Amino acid sequence: MKATQARAVLTGATGGIGREAASALLQAGASVMLVGRSPARLSKQARELSSSIALAPGRVSWHAADLDDGAAVDRLREAAVGFGANVLVLGAGLPSFGRFDSLDPVEMRQVLQANLLSPMLLAHALLPGLRRQAKAQVICMGSALGRIGLPGYSVYSASKFGLRGFAEALRRELADTAVRVQYLGPRSTRTAFNDARVEAYNLATGTAMDDPERVAKALLRLLEDEAAERFIGFPEALAVRLNGFAPAWLDAAFAPHRRSLPGTSLGSGGTGGTSGTGAPLAPSFSDLSSTNPES
Repeated sequence: MKATQARAVLTGATGGIGREAASALLQAGASVMLVGRSPARLSKQARELSSSIALAPGRVSWHAADLDDGAAVDRLREAAVGFGANVLVLGAGLPSFGRFDSLDPVEMRQVLQANLLSPMLLAHALLPGLRRQAKAQVICMGSALGRIGLPGYSVYSASKFGLRGFAEALRRELADTAVRVQYLGPRSTRTAFNDARVEAYNLATGTAMDDPERVAKALLRLLEDEAAERFIGFPEALAVRLNGFAPAWLDAAFAPHRRSLPGTSLGSGGTGGTSGTGAPLAPSFSDLSSTNPES
């Protein structure tokens, strides 16, 4: 749909990608409900957006919610109906990085809850309202790691593979309705999502990182062209396709990543952050083409 027609509920709105996504949507003419955990951060963000973009009243609103809390999700559903939401952007999530045998089981459960189960439950709660709209979209903010597994990201990849599978299955299930389900797969992105160990790993493996603005632009493009899924960046977008028919070749290509792994896990918090850890890929992929196609 055209951005000017969109009334979007955006989870993970206060994170690095979420902030840029909110700004891009609003500048393109959409109305946005910011969703996160912190009322103070959300209200400040809404004021700043209203001031910087000179928004008309009602173009931006906010709703604080813990997406792990069923009662909070019910309240968010009611707010979304009142807002007239016709777009749901599932952007909240948690990172996880480290050798699998070093990860904390509590963290593993938190990551799977935040990145997979909570988005599914929120989509389930809002779907009846979305189906009442003349046209609606659900955009799952995933990762290139939802198509390609990488050393150090076993749990994160599992959560994003699951999210992508959910998006694909639901898209096909709703194919005869007015609701379009989509998946966006960023690669590694410069946000607070990455700690010093991830930054060192990316440096050691020659991993390219995008600014959040690029991801926000890709989100806006996905909203308007209604593609089923899109992966951002080259060679990452090529690698996710190679993984489908030449996984053994990629196993060898990722040896430098395996050797560069630290042995500790990344601490995690709540579901208020924005997903955006993408897929760092081996520098050798740059030899596959001398061009950098637009994602």
